[in-house]
Amino acid sequence: MTAYLRAAANVLVHVPDLVRYGSKPWREAARNNQAPNEVFTDLRSFEDAVAYPPNQAFIGNLPPENLGEIQAPWYENPLAGASPDGVFGEILPQDSFYALIEAADQFGLIMLDRERFVPGDVGSESAAALLDREKPRKKYKQEEISGHIERGEALPLFQGGDLIGCVRRDHESDESLDARILLENLAAKASGGYALSRLLDQEGIAPEQVEYVISCSEEAVGDRYNRGGGNLAKAIAEMAGCANAAGVDVKSFCAAPIYALVHAAALIEAGVVGNAVVVGGGSMAKLGMKAYFHLEKEIPVLEDVLGGVAFFLTKNPEDGPRVNLEIAGRHTAGKPSTPQGLAEALVRDPLARAGRKIASVDKYAVELHNPEIMLPAGAGDVAAANYRMLAALAVMGGEIAREEIPDFVETHGMPGFAPTQGHIPAGVPFLGHALERMRVGRLGSTMVVAKGSLFLGRMSRQADGASVLIEA
Repeated sequence: MTAYLRAAANVLVHVPDLVRYGSKPWREAARNNQAPNEVFTDLRSFEDAVAYPPNQAFIGNLPPENLGEIQAPWYENPLAGASPDGVFGEILPQDSFYALIEAADQFGLIMLDRERFVPGDVGSESAAALLDREKPRKKYKQEEISGHIERGEALPLFQGGDLIGCVRRDHESDESLDARILLENLAAKASGGYALSRLLDQEGIAPEQVEYVISCSEEAVGDRYNRGGGNLAKAIAEMAGCANAAGVDVKSFCAAPIYALVHAAALIEAGVVGNAVVVGGGSMAKLGMKAYFHLEKEIPVLEDVLGGVAFFLTKNPEDGPRVNLEIAGRHTAGKPSTPQGLAEALVRDPLARAGRKIASVDKYAVELHNPEIMLPAGAGDVAAANYRMLAALAVMGGEIAREEIPDFVETHGMPGFAPTQGHIPAGVPFLGHALERMRVGRLGSTMVVAKGSLFLGRMSRQADGASVLIEA
């Protein structure tokens, strides 16, 4: 049995008033003795976020390659007539997302002042499907909300500078149930549920048909005895109405989405399930990660969106291209964690085992970080560096001449277009584009490649990585 990729969905949630709760802004505010609402006061409007070219590429309305034809900086050249509804994705405004977070909350953690907060029209069938509109929601008063905040029991929630609610902690001494951690987890659940709902809606798949869900999100759901216990996958499945689905979380820093795809395909090929969904919710901790570098250079805060991705895999060959597990790369414990060592393990070696060349893959999707976010912070153009490394390996293997490196990069690569949400840029945002092209015969194969920084957890000095080939 073979696994096939039927559908992909990419979503973004514009959350300017949550940027202050990203890890970097939060730490800087504490260091400078600032109140949360004093950290950033001039952020993009929803219309600006929708018209931003990389965001349009993310939801499928613009081929990533076309970004090279738009004059930089992209934030100064918005796309006229841009829509929040994409070919395989959507962009949701903050007020609608607050409603989704409240819907994701089953423990009374989110307290909203109904007189000050009135969510607008969701404007999205995918998001609306997640809202239990029949469920009565408690109406909290401003004095009650302010009291929780003043006692240090809750984190304030803002809409356009106005205090409209809070998220409370759920234990006095358990750091894993601190208000900010709970908000991170609820944001991941809500954005992951939104991505899954969009996936099912656009393909006409009934939620009850889903058999298995694997989460590749970066949250650490748990309590003081098991900080990363999970299982966010099952929570997302429940929220999206997938009553017949079991699930599990997969963790490997930014490499998790590829591992999750491989695991999902392997379960299908083994006959354990007939279909599986891979889903990743957004990382609130990474909002505003490089914002201070942007502000120093008078660049808008571009890390103001949460990303979400979802992919549907099935055993039915008529549903789409196959996930070729015979060409799946892995970075073993004995391999060097250098860029070349990773590229060899994840691309050159699995292709060589199958008798294929690096240049035989039509498109590579490798760490698709938006360079407009990375370069001002001195982090480099991550996507371009990866493609140059693959081209260099092709030169070393005698596939192309050195002077052909620029052509290789242009032909087999693409500009980065994904928000810096860790697992979100990890190759997989291109899968929606790949599916569209494969269905009309414009693309034969793509290899998605992701790397993970295990050393960040201080348990190993190694990096990690995974890859897999998708082909028509």
